[in-house]
Amino acid sequence: MQNLRCINKEDWNSTLKRLLVSHLIYATTENNSHLDYELITEADVNRISYNRPKPVTPLKSFFLPVSENVTATNSHGKPRIIIGTPNCDTEGLGILDEMYLDKDFKDIFYKSKRENTILISADCFGILEHCHCLSYGIKPYSNGIADLSILEKGGMMIFRILSTKGEQFLNTLTAVVIPEDKNIVEFIEEKHSSTESLLKEANKGLPDYKRTGSLVSEAKKEIWKKYSAKCVSCGACATICPTCTCFLLIDKPGFEKIKQLDACQYPGFERVAGGEDGLAELPQRFRNRYMCKYVWKPERFNSVACTGCGRCIEACIGKINKNELFMELA
Repeated sequence: MQNLRCINKEDWNSTLKRLLVSHLIYATTENNSHLDYELITEADVNRISYNRPKPVTPLKSFFLPVSENVTATNSHGKPRIIIGTPNCDTEGLGILDEMYLDKDFKDIFYKSKRENTILISADCFGILEHCHCLSYGIKPYSNGIADLSILEKGGMMIFRILSTKGEQFLNTLTAVVIPEDKNIVEFIEEKHSSTESLLKEANKGLPDYKRTGSLVSEAKKEIWKKYSAKCVSCGACATICPTCTCFLLIDKPGFEKIKQLDACQYPGFERVAGGEDGLAELPQRFRNRYMCKYVWKPERFNSVACTGCGRCIEACIGKINKNELFMELA
């Protein structure tokens, strides 16, 4: 119980309204049957949705904008609180942290945004059609990377403390207390177990992350031709992914330099001077993304490069389901 805190939901809503004076607060809200992040105003506090998977926008967008002037002054601005992030997204920050907080090549813009943000993850109560985080060893609830995890139980908000920053934040909120109800732990464990059971049932036969890497590296060119036949090279799978992070540096007048999100599925992604392009053919580009996620990145990083959020399947114009591809290979 020592890592748990709770607050009455009405008091929590009142607390958020007070925090709006000193913080920018982004939280998941429901709009037209879909969930996404919204910059919260006082009128929006009661609209925040908790414990539902999953927002349309990946969490990486808060730390790696689509376009960013990297020659501009690095200003902190107000500290941010992000509420409602599912664990597939918080775990996605693991590999981004390895890349952008590398001791030899720190990205000062990314570092500033990470340090200026309190991240409150939301445990998932239920799953969506393409959720498969558990298949890749990722729980549907946070155990790290986020600062806090939040659960709603009736008229009570329950926090699990995941970092020193999260604990320090809660210590500033007078209405937050250590829960006395011994049944809270049982409630949390039951919710976690229930969601895990749903994920196991929904993804029977899907190979795990390591096995997928072996299957991808051994796959023959026929499978890539088959599945890439419906690909229109729109790049939606990469741009919506919580871990894809390729970018261009574009020179602008006045010695400005713009960091612009890029995607390996765009034609010309690997084109170099003289017109050479190692990924000119669509099946090659298509295969490249899977090799990157399941073979090459595991060789370089400790964190997984696919967190099983399923957004790439949902965003694909060609209706390509990568899990069907992997199960066919298996």
